[in-house]
Order: sequence, then structure tokens, then C-alpha cells
Amino acid sequence: MSVPVSILDLATVHRGGSVRETLDTSVELAQHAEAWGYHRHWFAEHHNMPSIASSATAVLIGHVAGHTSTIRVGAGGIMLPNHSPLVIAEQFGTLETLYPGRIDLGLGRAPGGDQAMLRALRRDPTAAEYFPQDVMELQALLGPVQEGQVVRATPGADTNVPIIILGSSLFGAQLAAALGLPYSFASHFAPAALEQAVRTYRREYRPSEQHPEPYVIAGMNVFAADTEEQARDLHTAVLRANVRRLVARDQPLTDDEADAVLASPAGQHVRTMATYSAVGTVATVRGQVEDFVRHADADEVIVATNAPTHEERLRSYELLAKAMDLPG
Repeated sequence: MSVPVSILDLATVHRGGSVRETLDTSVELAQHAEAWGYHRHWFAEHHNMPSIASSATAVLIGHVAGHTSTIRVGAGGIMLPNHSPLVIAEQFGTLETLYPGRIDLGLGRAPGGDQAMLRALRRDPTAAEYFPQDVMELQALLGPVQEGQVVRATPGADTNVPIIILGSSLFGAQLAAALGLPYSFASHFAPAALEQAVRTYRREYRPSEQHPEPYVIAGMNVFAADTEEQARDLHTAVLRANVRRLVARDQPLTDDEADAVLASPAGQHVRTMATYSAVGTVATVRGQVEDFVRHADADEVIVATNAPTHEERLRSYELLAKAMDLPG
């Protein structure tokens, strides 16, 4: 089985590290990913989260694209309710003009933060209700200028930046199908509706001029290492980090305390988020990823490897590239 493999870079600011170090390591990872044969390198929009450095997503995409040559770089995704379609068309039209044929625009409708964040962004909490209309408006702004069109995105018009709908429920699947767009499911942290959403998307897909066939990108976590024990340790470390971030709200916990939470009902959600994870060496990870691709009925897999150190993350992606025989 041979499918494109891509990277979802969570741009994590690790304890004791700095934002600048995180951004530098994202550039280094993208450069290695390009050499190893990965297809895309995506960042996601988050706000008011001290542990995630990808809030200015378009700026970071441009920085990484400027330090690489061939790998596709994009958003996985931009939370469109936080912005006007015109602003996103101008931002990504600029990126596509600077780095032609290399920019992706994944769109989600979640806020990417809390209610305080929404107030700080000066956004209406009901903006997500207009997501379908905003997607179509954005498509029009990135497409050819029509006769009588009053508002144009410059840059942006006629750049036809590829749009991918992101989701973790049936809503995104149905919208992507109705608009004839690729669909990316966030199964790396929200696995519950994966099978039903992909079935719905493929069944209801309406071919478009740009995309005559449906196209599914599915997310999973991969922790590859030189030994099985090292890979299990990586996986455990990430589960503990998720407990500290999601349950303890970034309050310090010892490993024993984090393990106690993981063993409790409160930790079930954290464990469930990582349902789709490949853990092991080159010899074992390939089979796990291939099993997931078949299970998800995916055309492409996008991988998150939020390892505790930059070196461990690089090694995991390097081993995964070997396991999947990427064309690097």
C-alpha cells in the first residue's frame, strides 16, 4: 500500500522552551520532511494557548515555505469563523503568489480557543453558523474574477488556492461532499465519528471541476523509535503531557500523578483521543499505519508526533519515512 504521508506540526512550546525555539524547530522539521519525502506540512490555528505557537498561522506558513523548496505547506486548518473570507483570501493569495503550487488552505469551523478568546478576536459567537456561506465566498474570492464583481482579493483572485474542509463530525463531511472538496478528518484527537463521516462523504460526494473524485485525508498519531520500549515511552510521555494540558490545565503534575489520572475515569477521554496511534519500530509501525489507512478508507494520512523533545520527534518522522518507503 502506498499513500501520501503528511505532517501536522502542532508547534508545541515545551516546558522550559521558548516560542522562538519552537518556530525554529518547525522550520528544521519541514526541511527534513521535504528531504524524507513527506507530502505536506500543516499548522493549525489556535489562540490563547501558551503551549501552542501557531496562532498566526499564515505568517508561520510563509516562514516555513520560505525555508523549504518543494514540500506543500498549509493550514490544517484556519478556523474560518474567526476571520472574514476576504482577509483569508488575501493572506493565502499572497502565499500562493510567493510560493506557487505549494500552499494548502484547510478550513475548520471550530473557534480554536475559548469564549474569552472569541471576545478578544471581536468575533460573534454565532459566526460558525455561517461557515458554509463563508467557505463559498472564500472560494469565489480565490477564483476567477466575475463580470461585475465589486470586491476582489488582491492578491488572491484567480490563484485558486486548494481548499480542504476539516472536520471531526458529519457536518464537515456533508459540506465537503456538497461542495466537491477534499475532506480531512481529525481522527488524531477526535476518533469517534471517523468511519461514519468518511462513508457519508464518499456516498454524498458531488464531483466538482477541480475535484472529480472524493479525497480523504485522515489524521493519526505515530510514535516511532529505534526500540519498542522507546516507542512506548514516547507514547506514555505524550499521554501524560495531554493530561497536564487538558485535565490539569497546565498545572504541574508528577508522572505518578499523571498516571493516576490516566487510570481514572477522568483520564478516559485523554486515552480515547489517542485511539488511532501507531507505536513501535520501523518493523511494526508500517503495518499499523497501513491498517489505519484501510480502516479509515483514506487516500492520504497526516501524522502528528508530539514527542517530548525535538530530537525524538525528528527521529520518529525519519523512521516513519523509512517504514512507509517515502520517496525521499
